[in-house]
Amino acid sequence: MKKTSDMKQEETVQEESLTGGENKAEKTQEEKTEKEKPETETRGDEEENKTEGKKGEEKKAEKKAFKKKTARDKKEEKIIELETKFNELSEKYLRLQAEFDNYRRRTMREKAELIKSGGEEILTGILPVIDDFERAIDSMENVSEEDAGKQGTLLIYSKFKEFLKQNNVKEIDALHKEFDVDHHEALTKIPAPEEKLKGKVVDVVQKGYMLNDKVIRFAKVVVGE
Repeated sequence: MKKTSDMKQEETVQEESLTGGENKAEKTQEEKTEKEKPETETRGDEEENKTEGKKGEEKKAEKKAFKKKTARDKKEEKIIELETKFNELSEKYLRLQAEFDNYRRRTMREKAELIKSGGEEILTGILPVIDDFERAIDSMENVSEEDAGKQGTLLIYSKFKEFLKQNNVKEIDALHKEFDVDHHEALTKIPAPEEKLKGKVVDVVQKGYMLNDKVIRFAKVVVGE
C-alpha cells in the first residue's frame, strides 16, 4: 500500500513537473510574443510617421513651388505692365515730337514768308508813284536831255527803282509773252497784229510786280487772238 502511495506521489510530481514545464514554455512564448509585438508596432508607427513626413514635405514643396510660380507670375505681369506703359509713353513722345516738328516747320515757313513779304503794303503803295513817274518821263520824250526838270525826274525815278530792287521787288515781263493767268490780268482781247502774237500779250496797260516769288500786282494786259 505504501508503495502504491509512493508511486502515486511520484506520478503526481511528474505531472506537476510536466505541467509546470508546459506553463513555463507558454509563459516564455507569451513573453517573446509580447516583446515582438511592441517592436512590430514601433516599426509600423515609424513607417507611418515616415509616410506622413513625406506627405508633409511634398505639401511643403508644393506650397513652395506655388509661391515661386505666383511670384514669377507677378513679375511677368509687372514686366508686361511696364512694357505697355513704356510703349504708350514712347508713342506719346513720338506723337509730340512730330507735332513739335510740324509746328517748328510751320513757324519757320511763316517767318520766312513774313521776311519775304515784309513791308508789302508800303511797297505796294509806292507802285502808283512809279507809274506816275513813268508817265511823266513818257511825256518828256521830246524834252532835251539837258533840261533840269527832266534830269531831276529821271534821278528820282531811278532812286525809286533802286529802292524796289533792294527790297526784292521786280517787274513782271509781260509784253509779247504767252498769256499767264498767274501773272497777267486780261483787260480785253484784240485781233493779233501778227500770227505769232495770237494768245500772247500785245500791249501792257499797267505793269505788274512781284515781291520775291509773290505777285503783289498783276500786269494788266491786252491779249491778241
